[in-house]
Amino acid sequence: MRAMMFWRNLEQIGLTAIDLRNMAFSLVKFSCCLHVTATYLVDPSVCRGPSMIPTIGPMTSFLLTERISPRFGKVERGDLVIVQSPENPRKFSCKRLLGLEGDSVTFLVDPKNSDKCETVVVPKGHVWVQGDNIYNSRDSRQLGPVPYGLLQAKVFWRLWPPGGFGPLGKI
Repeated sequence: MRAMMFWRNLEQIGLTAIDLRNMAFSLVKFSCCLHVTATYLVDPSVCRGPSMIPTIGPMTSFLLTERISPRFGKVERGDLVIVQSPENPRKFSCKRLLGLEGDSVTFLVDPKNSDKCETVVVPKGHVWVQGDNIYNSRDSRQLGPVPYGLLQAKVFWRLWPPGGFGPLGKI
């Protein structure tokens, strides 16, 4: 009974079963395009917290990221990247890429309490990432070199807050 009423209502507004099928097919195509775009091309990201001060403020920032560069090894020292946490695979962080495989990276071990430096050679298949705020960032200084496969995207544009709208590049 309800099905009959449904079809009658559709006929009254001028929709046929073929129209519904076409709309459903268009919705499926749109969803597939959206999925492919977000997975392989460009994706919006949210960054919050103090680890990237002063480049990105402590309040929530909305960023555009592109996923092509990490897939083809086209990231460079100084790029802002989205990296999956080696400790918690559900967590993603925005960090600055400071070293590629084979690079020697010198860093302050505990910048809050001492000037002690350490030098590390980034092993093959890994990268060195750090937050711009060395006093409040959990990064390669604590976790060590991060596997290259955990690089998810390269940040290229800040959408929000409005005062910071524009491109985000290397240092």
